[in-house]
Amino acid sequence: MERQKRRKLRRNESLAVSLKKEAKHPGLRLTGLIILAVVFVLGAYVLRLYGQTKSAIDSTFQSAGSVESATVFRDKKPFSLLLLGADTGALGRTQQGNSDTMIIVTVNPKTNKTVLTSVPRDTMAKIIGMQEFTVEKINAAYMHGGSKMALATVDKLLNVPIDYYVTVNMGGLEKVVNAVGGVDVKVPFSFSYDGSTFKKGKQHLNGKEALAFSRMRYQDPNNDYGRQLRQRQIITGVIKAAMSTGTLANFKDVLASVSENMKTNLTFNDMVTIFQNYRTAGKTIKSDHIQGVNATVKGSSYQIAPTSELQRVSNKIRGELGLQKKKLSNEEVRQNKLNAAQGFVFDSPTVDQYFTIFPEYVETQETDTLNY
Repeated sequence: MERQKRRKLRRNESLAVSLKKEAKHPGLRLTGLIILAVVFVLGAYVLRLYGQTKSAIDSTFQSAGSVESATVFRDKKPFSLLLLGADTGALGRTQQGNSDTMIIVTVNPKTNKTVLTSVPRDTMAKIIGMQEFTVEKINAAYMHGGSKMALATVDKLLNVPIDYYVTVNMGGLEKVVNAVGGVDVKVPFSFSYDGSTFKKGKQHLNGKEALAFSRMRYQDPNNDYGRQLRQRQIITGVIKAAMSTGTLANFKDVLASVSENMKTNLTFNDMVTIFQNYRTAGKTIKSDHIQGVNATVKGSSYQIAPTSELQRVSNKIRGELGLQKKKLSNEEVRQNKLNAAQGFVFDSPTVDQYFTIFPEYVETQETDTLNY
């Protein structure tokens, strides 16, 4: 009994000493509580911000098939995606129309390079995924079957693996450019369009100006090819601006633009991994395009890409992806061959010519010839 009293007395003495210390240094305990509260609040904010980001990106997700993207991006493998600019959302349009812009973005972290390859929207192509044999302008693929059909059609045209797409409403381009603080471009010649004026030389554009700069076509001496060049300038400017730390302050604006104006088959985790593993590839951005020749097809103006040009672009993109060259053998090559036999000239882009779309090739047991 006496021993228990002594133990209790020692505990009370220890408690008294502890209380005296706290009385002498009450700020220590208060500071500790403040630090704990700050850590808790910051942690909650980071989790909330992460959740908002993930929610915004995931809301744009649309599957385009089974893709093992996590392994590709984790292992830092080169990849290509199709960037589509849709008419919906621009100039009062509400219905899904043709894609206004088609750019293959090839990213290689090993060479620290990104290549933007424009596909002219009037390019003759077989539309992949249609129930019936359909050869039209390639931008019609988006109208017929959305991003997935556009992806499959461009993939088949060049025989390059393009597993991912990002579709941006042209109406949202203005918001995206504003969110990153504007873009720097090199205006090729002075012109005015849709209320904006551009002077030859370097110029910083806001969202409204960027949309006008990328849409003007008929004042350009190079027609749609000139417009493609200006579109690639805008995309290059957005990529470079997004890499700068100055855009972090506009993070919420960027999120709003992304969630409302973009659809993709990249997940939030895919984008985080790309940001972590591929940032250096955005430092060097190269530009290219498929060059076609003018032709009239069933009364409409088309661009016919020579087989040699399709092969050149295919070889280049496959090389950027670390793949071996492959000889093209597709519907575009067959149509070109049949028209060449009728006298179509592929090295005279200024000559007005008619291009015939031949019926689908049908192979039977009785014959190995073309059936028309």
